[in-house]
Amino acid sequence: MIATNYGKVEGLDMGEYTVYRGIPYAKPPIGERRWKAPERPERWDGILEAKAFTPRCVQTDYAGDGFDFGKEFYSNPEFKRENSEDCLYLHIWVPNEKGEGKLPVAFWIHGGAFLGGFASELEFDGAAYCKRGVILVSVEYRCNIFGYFAHPWLTEENPEQISGNYGTLDQIAALTWVYENIEAFGGNKDNITIFGQSAGAMSVQTLVSTKLTGNMIAKAIMQSGGSYGGGLHRDIPLAEQEGYGMALPKILGVKSLEELREKTTEEVQEAFGLFMGMNMPKAKGLFLTPTMDGSLLEDGYYDLMDKGEIKDIPYMLGTTKDDILVEPGMVERGEKSVLYKGVLDFSKKLAELGRKPAYAYYFAHDLPGDNCGAWHSCELWYMFGTMERCWRPWKEEDYQLSEEMLDYWVNFMKTGDPNGERLKVWRPCEEEKDLMVF
Repeated sequence: MIATNYGKVEGLDMGEYTVYRGIPYAKPPIGERRWKAPERPERWDGILEAKAFTPRCVQTDYAGDGFDFGKEFYSNPEFKRENSEDCLYLHIWVPNEKGEGKLPVAFWIHGGAFLGGFASELEFDGAAYCKRGVILVSVEYRCNIFGYFAHPWLTEENPEQISGNYGTLDQIAALTWVYENIEAFGGNKDNITIFGQSAGAMSVQTLVSTKLTGNMIAKAIMQSGGSYGGGLHRDIPLAEQEGYGMALPKILGVKSLEELREKTTEEVQEAFGLFMGMNMPKAKGLFLTPTMDGSLLEDGYYDLMDKGEIKDIPYMLGTTKDDILVEPGMVERGEKSVLYKGVLDFSKKLAELGRKPAYAYYFAHDLPGDNCGAWHSCELWYMFGTMERCWRPWKEEDYQLSEEMLDYWVNFMKTGDPNGERLKVWRPCEEEKDLMVF
């Protein structure tokens, strides 16, 4: 049993570690709190039984583009989660043998194009990290129209005259909860590594680019999403995001914010498809993403880096061989994607700013079982050590690669340097030859 600032929690003892599932880090964002910044949770009496994973944010199962993510990550009914607007919870895996001193903390942000995904997906687990002396935290946050919808009505009611970005504010609220409570679990609040993949990596770059996270982040890892100069980021001004938002009241036939909030979860979700259809041609890509509102983001991502307004901490980032933005025939021609170049340029930009270059990687290992190669998200099986949950016919070399990647990731989380005994030396990336190729 653990005593947090909000009440006592009891988790599931799994032998080598204990997992605490479904701890609330904010009040449920329902009713009047829909499309508002998260609020601190209420205290509870007695002991919270944190033994079951909570619902995921409202979403449609993410299909992706050109790859069957449903088969890969969402086909096991054991890991199916219900949709709910009441989704602001986190899950914590804690080693039972803590040894001396406080443990490093790994704060995981899931991907899913800011449209979906959840913190307890099939491929995520903290067992391998606990085995190596690291606490893992995985967080739920609002996605899609529930997490990134902006509208002049919402801006007008807000004291800061902003709207949108609720999903990212959720992430900050969860990080704040961890910073204030993780020592009760044996963790070191001053050694928190935030990491994520795809939209999770873009979220990480957002959190290291905003002043709202203060000094709560010690290190950062960005997998297929972090970049400088070119990549997945879009600098969307608040006014543009508000413009996209104008479509929703029209679709739902409402004339006020009060009426909009009175719509049921199902009604809003049903309107989402038409909302996307109306806006995607104008937006020309994903647009329900972090927005430049002058508060969360005071400028564009790369402009903030140019001004040195990115946290001065150790970084690790990378991409995969057949990642998103890799066009057909590009690998065969020896060409690299914009995201690949963005990873290299991120590290070089850090050096230009007088910082230590990042540790950069290129995951080029083709997964067994099909001809999809090293696709976007594929390294998750390896760096979470959850390969036994997957349908693929793994080989010994895959298991060995997983062990190596876990060691690199954990070493970085502990010290800011991924290197360790019996591991190939990984140099900070000052030029392309310094990339660690997996």
